[in-house]
Amino acid sequence: MLLAAHHPVIVADRAARTAEGMALLVTLAEKLNAPVIDLLSRLNFPTNHVLNHSFLQPRLIANADLIVGLELTDPWGLVNTVDDIVGRPARRLIQPDCKVVSISAEYLSTKANQQDFERYLGADICIAADAQATLPILLTAIEQRLTPERQASIAARRPALEAAFHKMRDDARYEAARGWDASPVSTARLAQELWDKIKNEKWAVVSPTGFFGRWPQRLWDFTEYHQFIGAEGGYGVGYGAPAAIGAALAHKQAGRISINIQTDGDLMMLPGVLWTMAHHELPLLTVMHNNRAWHQESMHLQRMASRRDRHPERARLGTAIIDPAIDYAMLARSMGVWAEGPIEEPTKLSAVLARALAVVKSGKPALVDVVTQPR
Repeated sequence: MLLAAHHPVIVADRAARTAEGMALLVTLAEKLNAPVIDLLSRLNFPTNHVLNHSFLQPRLIANADLIVGLELTDPWGLVNTVDDIVGRPARRLIQPDCKVVSISAEYLSTKANQQDFERYLGADICIAADAQATLPILLTAIEQRLTPERQASIAARRPALEAAFHKMRDDARYEAARGWDASPVSTARLAQELWDKIKNEKWAVVSPTGFFGRWPQRLWDFTEYHQFIGAEGGYGVGYGAPAAIGAALAHKQAGRISINIQTDGDLMMLPGVLWTMAHHELPLLTVMHNNRAWHQESMHLQRMASRRDRHPERARLGTAIIDPAIDYAMLARSMGVWAEGPIEEPTKLSAVLARALAVVKSGKPALVDVVTQPR
């Protein structure tokens, strides 16, 4: 099916368990000239590879004639959508003749009395297997069946895919430049200022980026498996800071600088982790994405209020972290962590981040409190 498809798409969710898994996925994509959508539950594919089309997902899914999903958490949600309107109607996103293949070890644990697999998707082929362990077998099968004619057809796809990748990256840079000098600080500028400071270091992002607009993956070059911890798995508030500390402990042993882009509400679930990072002298650079709200909830409540003809401005009640605003730099210093902020002017970011990085390179944790745009 992969060799016969004209528009195959590979979608990786929790596929790569090791660096070898990431390398195998690169080999598969290059063998087929198939674009890859990395859903970033783990780092499955280099962000600077021309076949990484993660931020072109809607168009790729709509045009695909074959989708191969690797360890998908929610196969149904990949090919369907539910509109957030009254009645919540579902719409199919793929063409009627598009085939879906799903390779996942999740099929080995799915039970009728455990409804933790989202809506069930009856894919055209469901393979209960570990995706990474399957890739070498799949690559061998492709090699055995690859004719010169099919190889030429596959090669012809490359120029268009490369052009689409470069446009995707250019578009991200263009979007990042919008609001560059805004105050509070734009999330894109914060990501780019961070990249300018750490791109020549040994580094790893030890926090999820879904609430940060995925700007690191859109602007940075993630080329090694260890450079991203992956997603939290269930939007669990309170996961970020403890996970970052655990990962920073591992990266310390490897001589890497850990970067934690820390959401504000998440930190307030377990603020005592600041003492833990100071006590264990973890070289962890924490940069606050301090939008002074549980913003996911704010947006949802605004939609609900508008739908029910109530006052949308009241959605901020119970979701805004203001009156008083929390001084995370003061909180960090009280627990022994070097800290500066709150920073609201983007022109001050570069110098503050340089000072914080110097502290981290000396083997100590540092925190920079940045007051940011909501997303």
